[in-house]
Amino acid sequence: MKELMLGNKAFARGLYEAGCSVASSYPGTPSTEITEEAAKYDEIYCEWAPNEKVAMEVAFGAAMAGKRSFCGMKHVGLNVAADPLYTASYTGVNAGMVIGVADDAGMHSSQNEQDSRHHAIASKVPMLEPSDSDEALRFTKLAYELSEEFDTPVIVKMCTRVSHCQSIVEKGERVEVSKPYEHNIAKYVMMPGNAKKRHPFVEERTEKLREWAETSDINRVEMGDTALGIITSSTSYLYAKEVFGDRASVLKLGMVNPLPVKLIKDFASKVDRLVVIEELDPIIENHCRALGLDVQGKDILPIIGEFSQNLIAEKLGEPKKESCKFDEELPMRPPAMCSGCPHRGVFYTLNKNKCTVLGDIGCYTLGAVAPLSAMHMTLCMGGSVSSIHGFNKALGETAEGSTVAVIGDSTFMHSGMTGLANIAYNQSNSTVIILDNSITGMTGHQQNPTTGYNIKGDPAGKIDLEALCKSMGFNRVRVVDPYDLKATDEAVKEELKADEPSVIISRRPCVLLKYVKTNPPLKVDNDKCRGCKACMKLGCPSISFRDGKAHIDNTLCTGCGVCQQLCHFDALN
Repeated sequence: MKELMLGNKAFARGLYEAGCSVASSYPGTPSTEITEEAAKYDEIYCEWAPNEKVAMEVAFGAAMAGKRSFCGMKHVGLNVAADPLYTASYTGVNAGMVIGVADDAGMHSSQNEQDSRHHAIASKVPMLEPSDSDEALRFTKLAYELSEEFDTPVIVKMCTRVSHCQSIVEKGERVEVSKPYEHNIAKYVMMPGNAKKRHPFVEERTEKLREWAETSDINRVEMGDTALGIITSSTSYLYAKEVFGDRASVLKLGMVNPLPVKLIKDFASKVDRLVVIEELDPIIENHCRALGLDVQGKDILPIIGEFSQNLIAEKLGEPKKESCKFDEELPMRPPAMCSGCPHRGVFYTLNKNKCTVLGDIGCYTLGAVAPLSAMHMTLCMGGSVSSIHGFNKALGETAEGSTVAVIGDSTFMHSGMTGLANIAYNQSNSTVIILDNSITGMTGHQQNPTTGYNIKGDPAGKIDLEALCKSMGFNRVRVVDPYDLKATDEAVKEELKADEPSVIISRRPCVLLKYVKTNPPLKVDNDKCRGCKACMKLGCPSISFRDGKAHIDNTLCTGCGVCQQLCHFDALN
């Protein structure tokens, strides 16, 4: 049966058809929907893990036990999971283990533009790279076969366009796979004596995989005009075919680690000019150069950002296609916190108190945007809590009374807890604000260990943030409602004055959650409004300024009442 599927949904279908039994992931755009779609199959146990390292270790344990497993993440999540990945390469698996990673060229929702192929190369783990939804399904099934045949985890690399675009897939039936678990200390206990014996296996496996890549049909040659030969993969293959059609010969690579040698040399010998088209880093290009081939790549194509048909056409001297243009210039629409967002009151308060704010990864990173302008650093998941400790240790009392860290509840569970333990243990006088909106907001409302529900919405274990922080040794732990600006202001000032570490939990559910009841929209009394623009300091998208007066969009306003607390003339009601 054929069906039009999103790339991530097709990936999940591949998990189902391959007989995957256990899936553990951490949500991260553009990979999130893989696990959400997999959770719709009752045959697959699915969960949200606290972070990607845990997810990969769960998948490893399930594979070792004899069940096909999966863990999913975005590219920066693979950094977090690198620790188990590099050693799982040595141990190998029992049943198949597939790792789904989605890169984000163009940084649509990410803090960097890294190329995950580096992790595959460094960990010596095979990586497959589909170019559309059909390949996402087929490559996922193939990945399990390779995993078991070559005794290795296998990475399937998606990207934003493959994950979030749709194409036709051919659906199949599920096959159940189960292997007996056997104790094998030499294989699974990676103490130095055993690891030294496993390393030669890894090197031999890489060469066997390279030989497999030489003849596999996922690495295919499409001969056309031999004046130009293109080596490419993923979405770049589709762009190249749209631009050149049969006016170029193409070597389309479905396995990007390890790369073939004989196949590439043979292809290169049949064309006059050789060009590698690949997004981000010159992985394939450098491989070709190491083979002694005369090849073009990043000398004509950019090393940053996403590619497109017109970009490739322009850089390779082909005519660009006409694109649709609007007659009028559309105004810019920068990202902003939603109307009624509970984080807005906290950032307004921090800006008002001229705090130095070390931020973290989440929708609350928008606290850095004007007019709130209340975040001065964002590094990585959990980085705010560890960084404030170093910041305050470095500057001492000059920073302790004015510096805070902010982190969301899901991000805190991901990797903020260890930084908080460091503050408690090594005693910097640091104030950490946990922005508890009762959900993983940025990636589309996934549950996390603080919400009390699992991936299917069923009741699950719930971590008590207050009790957790107190158990770490914090004497000062307080909860505030961020809609109450006075209480939030008092909490910030008091904790910054304290002579010991403290935690403020800003607790109010995300306004977009289905169960959250909003109030009627507010209105502006034009007779009372003085045009002072105090309400505009919140950066609320519901509030604008027209004809010298504040104006509230009643289609956006949630009636949160935060702006009312800033109006000295009682003009908002």
